[in-house]
Amino acid sequence: MKIAVVGATGMVGTVMTKLLEERNFPLTELIPVASERSVGKTIGFKETEYTIVTMEHAIAMQPDIAIFSAGGDTSLQWAPKFAEVGTTVIDNSSAWRMDPTKKLIVPEINASKLTSEDKIIANPNCSTIQMVMALAPLHKAYKMKRVIVSTYQSVSGTGVKAVQQLENEAQGVGGEMAYPYQIYKNALPHCDVFEANGYTKEEMKLAREPQKILDDRTFSISATAVRIPTAGGHSESVNVEFHDDFTLADVRRMLHETPGIVVQDNPDTNTYPMPIYAHGKDDVFVGRIRRDETQPNTLQLWIVSDNLRKGAATNAIQIAEYLVENALL
Repeated sequence: MKIAVVGATGMVGTVMTKLLEERNFPLTELIPVASERSVGKTIGFKETEYTIVTMEHAIAMQPDIAIFSAGGDTSLQWAPKFAEVGTTVIDNSSAWRMDPTKKLIVPEINASKLTSEDKIIANPNCSTIQMVMALAPLHKAYKMKRVIVSTYQSVSGTGVKAVQQLENEAQGVGGEMAYPYQIYKNALPHCDVFEANGYTKEEMKLAREPQKILDDRTFSISATAVRIPTAGGHSESVNVEFHDDFTLADVRRMLHETPGIVVQDNPDTNTYPMPIYAHGKDDVFVGRIRRDETQPNTLQLWIVSDNLRKGAATNAIQIAEYLVENALL
């Protein structure tokens, strides 16, 4: 079982390699792939040093699975070349997510749709994953009509350059800017680039991807995505209107029984999800569960998850695990 990690030296790629070891993924050989400046260097994995190689070298090695986290342009260029030699690609970029010929997978929700014919599989956006994890069981029970989501997203979602900008500004040090403004002691209502409709790409991912994952376009989503000065973990305020009514007790029970969800919801003890507690964990945390008293059948939730883990690396590796367990390679 040969596994290639494309973008192995990046923020998400580093977490992917760590998780492959943590979860004891049944690989016999790791193939780390990175940019030309990293080729020839080594990374440690299970007490073995593996040499970073080029794309061409990795393709020639014909890995069973290639997990990509190297940007959309890289995925568009190279994922089909891996697929041509029989490798199954799990791609963490936005390149293939809305391609009607590719499946967009959150394993707890729709992994059963995968077949051995799927050679390029899309990993959803980090903010999408944590939101649909919480909404999927509720949608099944009460049928969503409309969702309003506002995000509070970590700088780690932008990458190492943004984390460095935050650290520099906190220390009063000058340096390279990942954002058009300072992020320290600030909030930027600007995640990704703006589209013609005035929404950012991040906001439109939140609007479109859940419909594809849940295979249902009868509900609508409106999003505002905000970058805040936290180093890790995305938070979301989610207001969801259902066709059918619910009880809060049933909502809490349903979420509590959903694999991958942890309910943290006790106002009496100030218990609610926060990025500082989600850091380094694979679960999605849900709290501040309450009824929207301004209109019928409407629920308010606060959802937090580590965006580098369940929002990216963990979800991708869970897809790989499903492929191996179900002999779909």
